[in-house]
Amino acid sequence: MREFLTTRWKVCSGFALAAVLLFAVAPVVLSDFRLNLLGKFLCFGIVAVGIGVAWGRGGMLTLGQGVFFGLGAYIMAMHLKISDAQLRGDDVPDFMQIAGIGELPAYWVPFSSPVVTILGILIVPPLVAVLLGLGVFKRKVKGAYFAILSQALAAAFAILLVGQQSTGGSNGLNRFRSFFGLALNDPINRRLLFFIAAGTLLVIVALTRQLMYSRYGELLVAVRDQEERVRFLGYDPANVKVVAYAVAALFAGIAGALFVPIVGIISPADIGIVPSIAFLTGVAIGGRTTLLGPVLGAIAVAWAQTSLSESFPSGWVYAQGILFIVVVGFFPAGLAGLVTLLRRRKRRADEDPAPPGPAPQPAAATPVGVPS
Repeated sequence: MREFLTTRWKVCSGFALAAVLLFAVAPVVLSDFRLNLLGKFLCFGIVAVGIGVAWGRGGMLTLGQGVFFGLGAYIMAMHLKISDAQLRGDDVPDFMQIAGIGELPAYWVPFSSPVVTILGILIVPPLVAVLLGLGVFKRKVKGAYFAILSQALAAAFAILLVGQQSTGGSNGLNRFRSFFGLALNDPINRRLLFFIAAGTLLVIVALTRQLMYSRYGELLVAVRDQEERVRFLGYDPANVKVVAYAVAALFAGIAGALFVPIVGIISPADIGIVPSIAFLTGVAIGGRTTLLGPVLGAIAVAWAQTSLSESFPSGWVYAQGILFIVVVGFFPAGLAGLVTLLRRRKRRADEDPAPPGPAPQPAAATPVGVPS
């Protein structure tokens, strides 16, 4: 009981510290530009949490999270473009007028409603993941084959969007003016978007922690380590994997929806193979099997990319590759795993008793009759 209360106190303290840093310290210390940039990084952290569930706990190397990130992003972007057109009194968004499209495509019309837009963000990405997962995991596709398949899906989705004029083609969707009635050029509303992203990240991390330490979380780890044994015990590993894959897709879709108003643009370049690998790189560096490792790793990698790109535009790709090789080759559990290893060694050193000193030599006996 005492250990349980200690763990609960540490968890609550960690969340309280994170809330203070995000909601109180960051807005004071950072400029509006840097705060908006941190909001973008938090979106990447949300994606990383889902990858930590699917890859770290479930063993599914997801190289196509850009698909679900893009689904959520484009759904939000379509709603924002429709809202901007309605504010101007136009029937279609501005880019459609330039392309000669005089009527909204049929699949755009439902997203003119804010409620349908939110439901679409929460339903469409995990639904696609469920359909894909059932088709893949029921056939026992796993390992490198699943990774290649998910990566091919991301590439196909990006190529599909490039050829669609109704979604902006290779330019994507941009120049958003409002967000559910809030003007995006207002600095106060920009800070509100950061607070929404920060709050969403904290909630998702809390829900993920409950999932990881639940009975399902234990079953997911068992499927990762001994899939055949889990099947012999009467469980279907495919269903367990599908749930984790859908959860990761849900988080990615939410992150994409928040990314659009914060950054102000979404294009096929943001959802293809390269962004999907970048998501995975942050998780691997941070530590895929831990709770906070993926978040911190994704934010750190995104921050390093931005910082190095500002000073050395062509050097980040090489730095990212070297960092990934070093972590995978020497620290497979990531930086968080390295910290955990150091803590275990310190705990073992504290628990081991001190080596016994030399035993005292007994005093020599005095012969009988001989005075001492």
